[in-house]
Amino acid sequence: MTRTLPDAPAARTTLPGVDGDSAGGRPRKRSLLARPSRSDSVFRWVSYSAGSVTVGIMLAVGLFLAIRAGDALKVTGFSFLTETEWSPETHKFGIAAVLAGTVTIALIAMAVAIPLALGTSLLISEIVPPKVRTLLISLVDLMAAVPSVVYGLFGLFFLQENIVPVSRWISAHFGWIPIFAVTDEKGRQLTEASAFTSSAFIAGLVVALMVVPTQTSVMREAFSQAPAGEREGAYALGSTRWGMIRSVVLPFGRGGIIGGTMLGLGRALGETIAVYLIISPTFDINLEILKTGSNSVSALIATRYGEASTFGLSALMAAGLVLFLMTLVVNFTASSIVARSRSGAQTS
Repeated sequence: MTRTLPDAPAARTTLPGVDGDSAGGRPRKRSLLARPSRSDSVFRWVSYSAGSVTVGIMLAVGLFLAIRAGDALKVTGFSFLTETEWSPETHKFGIAAVLAGTVTIALIAMAVAIPLALGTSLLISEIVPPKVRTLLISLVDLMAAVPSVVYGLFGLFFLQENIVPVSRWISAHFGWIPIFAVTDEKGRQLTEASAFTSSAFIAGLVVALMVVPTQTSVMREAFSQAPAGEREGAYALGSTRWGMIRSVVLPFGRGGIIGGTMLGLGRALGETIAVYLIISPTFDINLEILKTGSNSVSALIATRYGEASTFGLSALMAAGLVLFLMTLVVNFTASSIVARSRSGAQTS
């Protein structure tokens, strides 16, 4: 006779940190969380604090300019952006002329600086040996550390007298292009040297020298992050060095090129001392870039600040507010482009 034993109850195993319901297939009520270490907590607190302070300072600057500019903007309204005359005493003032000069000088600087920065960054990251690369990086960083007043004095006393013959040659051979013409009020071509000094062209060249280091650093960093496997793959397929740069490095660093260009543009828009030392201030929209006479928002503030009345200071604050918003938009656009690019945070 065989005796049948009753089935023993099934053993129920519970994993550490998992309740009984979760072991049966139901969702866990408690999640496993790693407790951050003290160093991670301190680092996170310092990072958040630094970011908050930076954003707070930027907002405080914008708020300060907006409050101080309120009196002037109430008087002029939208005409502040379209009026070329600057006479706060008569309540007839605007930044149309100086805003055009600011953009003109910045565009000239970009036209010169972008090829220089692109060539220099490719030279450093792709061509020269490591020992020379370290030296060139140090030299570029030293250029960024030179004060702007030194660039202004260099442009005023050395570059200007050597660029005037170049400006005259450009005007003589390409004067049929409106921006390269140098004419008087009656439309007659001018050839004397005094008509080519203190121009937007010379100021743009000096500003270009100042923004090249910034653009070079951003582009070089983007190019140096191009994947080694793709470089070697291009060589394995029979590509030359230039072919590898064209098919791998430049597409990968496109975001760095655009971002560096726009960061340099933001610097060029706000440059003050170098432009102030070189240009001959005018309040007319001068589209002839080789001709004497130009202006910029920053140079206007530097020129008129010492002698301005209370209302005049409000008008200058309004001009500073416009310049602040322009540079803010340019820099935020550059940051967003770099962040979305392959050489930034995303891989395509």
